[in-house]
Amino acid sequence: MTHFTTDFQGQMILLGTGTSVGVPTIGCGCAVCRGGHPRNQRTRCSAILGLPEGNALIDTPPDLRTQLLREGVGIVHAVVYTHEHADHLFGLDDVRVLQFYLGRPVPLYCEATVEQRIRQSFNYAFVDQEPTHAGAVPQLEFHRIQTEPFGLLGVRFTPIRLKHGPRFEVLGFRVGNIAYCTDTNAIPPESLPLLADLDVLVLDALRDRPHATHFSLEEAVAVSRQLAPRRTVLTHVSHELDYEFTNARLPAGIELAYDGMRIPLS
Repeated sequence: MTHFTTDFQGQMILLGTGTSVGVPTIGCGCAVCRGGHPRNQRTRCSAILGLPEGNALIDTPPDLRTQLLREGVGIVHAVVYTHEHADHLFGLDDVRVLQFYLGRPVPLYCEATVEQRIRQSFNYAFVDQEPTHAGAVPQLEFHRIQTEPFGLLGVRFTPIRLKHGPRFEVLGFRVGNIAYCTDTNAIPPESLPLLADLDVLVLDALRDRPHATHFSLEEAVAVSRQLAPRRTVLTHVSHELDYEFTNARLPAGIELAYDGMRIPLS
Protein backbone atom coordinates (compact mmCIF):
# COMPACT_ATOMS: atom_id res chain seq x y z
CA MET A 1 0.00 0.00 0.00
CA THR A 2 1.37 3.42 -0.95
CA HIS A 3 0.54 6.65 0.82
CA PHE A 4 0.54 10.39 0.18
CA THR A 5 1.68 12.91 2.76
CA THR A 6 2.36 16.64 2.86
CA ASP A 7 5.84 17.62 4.00
CA PHE A 8 5.54 19.58 7.24
CA GLN A 9 8.82 18.62 8.89
CA GLY A 10 9.90 21.27 11.36
CA GLN A 11 6.33 22.40 12.03
CA MET A 12 3.55 21.78 14.50
CA ILE A 13 0.06 21.74 12.97
CA LEU A 14 -2.83 22.43 15.32
CA LEU A 15 -5.25 19.94 13.80
CA GLY A 16 -8.11 20.82 16.14
CA THR A 17 -8.56 23.76 18.50
CA GLY A 18 -12.11 23.41 19.80
CA THR A 19 -13.73 22.31 23.01
CA SER A 20 -15.22 18.85 23.64
CA VAL A 21 -18.44 19.56 21.69
CA GLY A 22 -16.70 21.35 18.83
CA VAL A 23 -17.63 24.60 17.11
CA PRO A 24 -20.21 24.98 15.60
CA THR A 25 -22.01 23.29 18.47
CA ILE A 26 -24.97 21.03 17.71
CA GLY A 27 -28.26 22.90 18.07
CA CYS A 28 -26.69 26.30 18.77
CA GLY A 29 -27.86 29.39 16.93
CA CYS A 30 -25.25 31.85 18.22
CA ALA A 31 -23.37 34.15 15.86
CA VAL A 32 -20.14 32.17 16.17
CA CYS A 33 -21.79 28.85 15.38
CA ARG A 34 -23.90 30.19 12.52
CA GLY A 35 -21.64 32.94 11.18
CA GLY A 36 -19.49 30.71 8.99
CA HIS A 37 -16.16 32.38 9.75
CA PRO A 38 -13.53 29.76 8.81
CA ARG A 39 -11.50 30.35 11.96
CA ASN A 40 -14.57 29.75 14.11
CA GLN A 41 -14.81 26.21 12.70
CA ARG A 42 -13.11 24.27 15.50
CA THR A 43 -12.79 20.51 15.62
CA ARG A 44 -11.75 18.69 18.78
CA CYS A 45 -8.22 19.32 20.08
CA SER A 46 -5.17 17.62 18.63
CA ALA A 47 -1.81 18.51 17.11
CA ILE A 48 0.86 16.87 15.00
CA LEU A 49 4.59 17.52 14.91
CA GLY A 50 6.80 16.97 11.87
CA LEU A 51 9.96 15.65 13.53
CA PRO A 52 13.34 14.56 12.12
CA GLU A 53 12.38 10.86 12.12
CA GLY A 54 8.64 11.04 11.51
CA ASN A 55 5.31 12.53 12.53
CA ALA A 56 4.13 12.51 16.16
CA LEU A 57 0.41 12.97 16.78
CA ILE A 58 -0.83 14.40 20.06
CA ASP A 59 -4.21 12.80 20.92
CA THR A 60 -6.78 11.07 18.71
CA PRO A 61 -10.03 13.08 18.85
CA PRO A 62 -13.30 11.97 17.20
CA ASP A 63 -12.55 14.34 14.27
CA LEU A 64 -9.14 12.80 13.56
CA ARG A 65 -9.83 11.36 10.11
CA THR A 66 -11.21 14.68 8.87
CA GLN A 67 -8.27 16.58 10.36
CA LEU A 68 -5.58 14.38 8.81
CA LEU A 69 -7.23 14.45 5.39
CA ARG A 70 -7.71 18.23 5.56
CA GLU A 71 -4.02 18.83 6.26
CA GLY A 72 -2.71 16.15 3.90
CA VAL A 73 -1.13 14.13 6.69
CA GLY A 74 -0.69 10.72 5.10
CA ILE A 75 1.17 8.94 7.87
CA VAL A 76 1.59 9.08 11.64
CA HIS A 77 4.58 7.31 13.15
CA ALA A 78 3.56 7.55 16.82
CA VAL A 79 0.76 8.91 19.03
CA VAL A 80 1.32 10.73 22.32
CA TYR A 81 -1.60 11.22 24.72
CA THR A 82 -2.36 14.06 27.11
CA HIS A 83 -5.18 12.20 28.91
CA GLU A 84 -8.03 9.77 28.53
CA HIS A 85 -11.12 11.94 27.96
CA ALA A 86 -13.37 11.06 25.04
CA ASP A 87 -12.69 14.21 23.01
CA HIS A 88 -8.96 13.37 23.05
CA LEU A 89 -9.20 9.61 22.60
CA PHE A 90 -12.20 8.32 20.70
CA GLY A 91 -10.78 8.74 17.20
CA LEU A 92 -8.21 6.04 17.91
CA ASP A 93 -9.67 3.58 15.40
CA ASP A 94 -8.83 6.09 12.63
CA VAL A 95 -5.15 5.13 13.01
CA ARG A 96 -5.96 1.52 12.07
CA VAL A 97 -4.91 2.05 8.43
CA LEU A 98 -1.48 3.27 9.56
CA GLN A 99 -0.32 -0.21 10.53
CA PHE A 100 -0.16 -1.04 6.82
CA TYR A 101 2.06 1.96 6.08
CA LEU A 102 4.29 1.37 9.11
CA GLY A 103 4.48 -2.39 8.69
CA ARG A 104 4.08 -2.79 12.45
CA PRO A 105 1.73 -1.83 15.30
CA VAL A 106 1.14 1.88 15.88
CA PRO A 107 3.18 3.07 18.91
CA LEU A 108 1.08 4.77 21.61
CA TYR A 109 2.85 6.80 24.32
CA CYS A 110 0.64 7.34 27.35
CA GLU A 111 0.18 7.08 31.09
CA ALA A 112 -1.40 4.04 32.76
CA THR A 113 -4.82 5.70 33.04
CA VAL A 114 -4.92 6.28 29.29
CA GLU A 115 -3.89 2.73 28.49
CA GLN A 116 -6.60 1.42 30.81
CA ARG A 117 -9.25 3.53 29.07
CA ILE A 118 -8.07 2.41 25.63
CA ARG A 119 -8.18 -1.25 26.65
CA GLN A 120 -11.71 -0.79 27.99
CA SER A 121 -13.15 1.36 25.22
CA PHE A 122 -11.43 -0.47 22.33
CA ASN A 123 -11.49 -3.93 23.87
CA TYR A 124 -12.05 -5.53 20.44
CA ALA A 125 -8.42 -4.67 19.63
CA PHE A 126 -7.17 -6.85 22.49
CA VAL A 127 -9.33 -9.96 22.38
CA ASP A 128 -7.50 -13.27 22.31
CA GLN A 129 -8.77 -14.56 18.98
CA GLU A 130 -7.61 -14.55 15.39
CA PRO A 131 -8.95 -11.52 13.44
CA THR A 132 -11.14 -12.27 10.44
CA HIS A 133 -8.78 -10.36 8.11
CA ALA A 134 -5.77 -8.07 8.10
CA GLY A 135 -6.74 -4.64 9.38
CA ALA A 136 -9.90 -5.83 11.11
CA VAL A 137 -8.69 -4.32 14.38
CA PRO A 138 -6.02 -1.72 15.15
CA GLN A 139 -2.60 -3.10 15.98
CA LEU A 140 -1.29 -1.04 18.90
CA GLU A 141 1.90 -1.02 20.96
CA PHE A 142 1.94 0.77 24.32
CA HIS A 143 4.87 2.74 25.68
CA ARG A 144 4.45 3.98 29.24
CA ILE A 145 5.12 7.66 29.92
CA GLN A 146 6.69 8.31 33.29
CA THR A 147 7.60 11.72 34.69
CA GLU A 148 11.02 11.93 33.04
CA PRO A 149 11.68 13.12 29.46
CA PHE A 150 11.75 10.53 26.70
CA GLY A 151 13.11 10.37 23.18
CA LEU A 152 10.75 10.00 20.23
CA LEU A 153 11.39 10.36 16.49
CA GLY A 154 14.65 12.21 16.96
CA VAL A 155 13.62 14.72 19.63
CA ARG A 156 13.18 14.95 23.38
CA PHE A 157 9.64 15.11 24.79
CA THR A 158 9.36 16.54 28.29
CA PRO A 159 6.08 15.61 30.06
CA ILE A 160 4.56 18.45 32.06
CA ARG A 161 2.12 17.60 34.85
CA LEU A 162 -1.04 19.73 34.73
CA LYS A 163 -4.29 19.82 36.70
CA HIS A 164 -7.60 19.43 34.86
CA GLY A 165 -10.05 20.36 37.61
CA PRO A 166 -10.14 18.77 41.06
CA ARG A 167 -10.20 15.12 39.92
CA PHE A 168 -8.01 14.78 36.85
CA GLU A 169 -4.32 15.10 36.11
CA VAL A 170 -3.18 15.45 32.51
CA LEU A 171 0.08 15.91 30.66
CA GLY A 172 1.36 18.75 28.58
CA PHE A 173 4.49 18.30 26.49
CA ARG A 174 7.52 20.41 25.71
CA VAL A 175 9.51 19.81 22.53
CA GLY A 176 12.42 22.20 22.15
CA ASN A 177 11.10 25.67 22.95
CA ILE A 178 7.45 24.87 22.22
CA ALA A 179 5.00 23.60 24.86
CA TYR A 180 1.51 22.19 24.30
CA CYS A 181 -0.74 22.47 27.37
CA THR A 182 -4.41 21.80 26.68
CA ASP A 183 -7.18 20.82 29.12
CA THR A 184 -5.87 22.49 32.23
CA ASN A 185 -6.90 25.06 34.79
CA ALA A 186 -3.86 24.85 37.07
CA ILE A 187 -0.14 24.39 36.60
CA PRO A 188 1.54 22.89 39.70
CA PRO A 189 4.54 24.84 41.02
CA GLU A 190 6.92 22.01 40.18
CA SER A 191 5.86 22.21 36.52
CA LEU A 192 6.50 25.92 36.11
CA PRO A 193 10.30 25.62 35.53
CA LEU A 194 9.59 23.22 32.64
CA LEU A 195 7.72 26.05 30.89
CA ALA A 196 10.44 28.68 31.18
CA ASP A 197 12.04 30.44 28.21
CA LEU A 198 9.52 29.26 25.60
CA ASP A 199 9.24 30.53 22.07
CA VAL A 200 5.62 29.33 21.85
CA LEU A 201 3.15 28.25 24.53
CA VAL A 202 -0.02 26.56 23.30
CA LEU A 203 -2.43 26.93 26.23
CA ASP A 204 -6.00 26.08 27.18
CA ALA A 205 -8.49 28.99 27.18
CA LEU A 206 -12.11 27.89 27.03
CA ARG A 207 -14.20 31.07 27.37
CA ASP A 208 -14.53 34.35 29.25
CA ARG A 209 -16.47 32.88 32.17
CA PRO A 210 -14.67 30.72 34.77
CA HIS A 211 -14.87 26.95 34.36
CA ALA A 212 -14.24 24.06 36.76
CA THR A 213 -11.62 22.31 34.61
CA HIS A 214 -10.33 24.83 32.03
CA PHE A 215 -8.60 28.20 32.13
CA SER A 216 -10.81 31.14 31.30
CA LEU A 217 -9.47 33.69 28.84
CA GLU A 218 -8.44 36.03 31.67
CA GLU A 219 -6.73 33.20 33.55
CA ALA A 220 -4.85 32.07 30.46
CA VAL A 221 -3.62 35.60 29.83
CA ALA A 222 -2.40 35.76 33.44
CA VAL A 223 -0.51 32.47 33.03
CA SER A 224 1.05 33.73 29.82
CA ARG A 225 2.23 36.88 31.55
CA GLN A 226 3.67 34.81 34.40
CA LEU A 227 5.57 32.41 32.12
CA ALA A 228 6.49 35.11 29.58
CA PRO A 229 6.79 33.01 26.40
CA ARG A 230 7.58 34.97 23.28
CA ARG A 231 4.24 33.90 21.79
CA THR A 232 1.09 32.36 23.30
CA VAL A 233 -1.55 30.56 21.26
CA LEU A 234 -4.85 29.74 22.98
CA THR A 235 -6.59 26.45 22.21
CA HIS A 236 -9.54 24.28 23.37
CA VAL A 237 -11.75 27.27 22.54
CA SER A 238 -15.55 27.25 22.86
CA HIS A 239 -18.18 29.01 20.76
CA GLU A 240 -18.25 31.81 23.32
CA LEU A 241 -15.04 33.27 21.88
CA ASP A 242 -15.31 34.73 18.39
CA TYR A 243 -11.96 34.62 16.58
CA GLU A 244 -11.82 38.21 15.29
CA PHE A 245 -13.45 39.89 18.29
CA THR A 246 -11.32 38.00 20.82
CA ASN A 247 -8.02 38.58 19.04
CA ALA A 248 -8.77 42.31 18.85
CA ARG A 249 -8.87 42.52 22.65
CA LEU A 250 -5.98 40.23 23.52
CA PRO A 251 -2.59 41.67 24.53
CA ALA A 252 0.27 41.66 22.06
CA GLY A 253 1.89 38.25 21.74
CA ILE A 254 -1.29 36.34 22.64
CA GLU A 255 -3.74 35.04 20.05
CA LEU A 256 -6.45 32.47 19.49
CA ALA A 257 -5.49 29.28 17.72
CA TYR A 258 -7.39 28.02 14.69
CA ASP A 259 -7.65 24.67 12.97
CA GLY A 260 -4.75 24.20 10.58
CA MET A 261 -2.48 26.78 12.25
CA ARG A 262 1.17 25.94 11.60
CA ILE A 263 3.85 26.81 14.12
CA PRO A 264 7.58 26.45 13.38
CA LEU A 265 9.36 24.07 15.72
CA SER A 266 12.36 25.77 17.30
